[in-house]
Amino acid sequence: MKKYFLNLSVVVFSLISVGCGIQSIPKAKNLVEASEAEIVNQYKRRADLIPNLVNTVKGFAKQEQETLIGVVEARAKATSVNITANDAASIQKFQEAQTGLASALSKLMVVVEKYPELKSDQNFRDLQSQLEGSENRITIARQRHIENIKAFNDLVTVFPTSLTNSFFFKHPKMPQWTADNLETIKEAPKVEF
Repeated sequence: MKKYFLNLSVVVFSLISVGCGIQSIPKAKNLVEASEAEIVNQYKRRADLIPNLVNTVKGFAKQEQETLIGVVEARAKATSVNITANDAASIQKFQEAQTGLASALSKLMVVVEKYPELKSDQNFRDLQSQLEGSENRITIARQRHIENIKAFNDLVTVFPTSLTNSFFFKHPKMPQWTADNLETIKEAPKVEF
């Protein structure tokens, strides 16, 4: 009879362990870390395209050195900032650097508008297309990361897995990524003709 209860308690404990977050919390944390790495990877892809884009524009727009230097400096700053998982300050610093790079690229695209022969150059068009693809990939990677953080935060804060977290792991809730330009997007853009 004792052996029966011992076996039964082992089975019950095993079933409870499987469903209470022992495996799901570490798996969710691994997903968050992987999705964060994917974001960094996509930002790096964008940063790797920028020297080629700058060199292509440089041949056509020699008098636009200030803009070109601004793009190169913004790229250097963006690639020097590292993210530390679960550290809101490092995530914010990384996002600010990426916003600065995006702003510098926007200025570069304004310069490009002045040079129709540059816009018709096949190398430039290819680079511009690749850059646009990078921006789309960044958006998708960030969306996945946001979803993974939400799933992890649900596991560490919602019963019953929150009990497992508080007894075994003690993972804090992860900070969520936010829009880079929160102040700018609060107001609707003005369209004037």
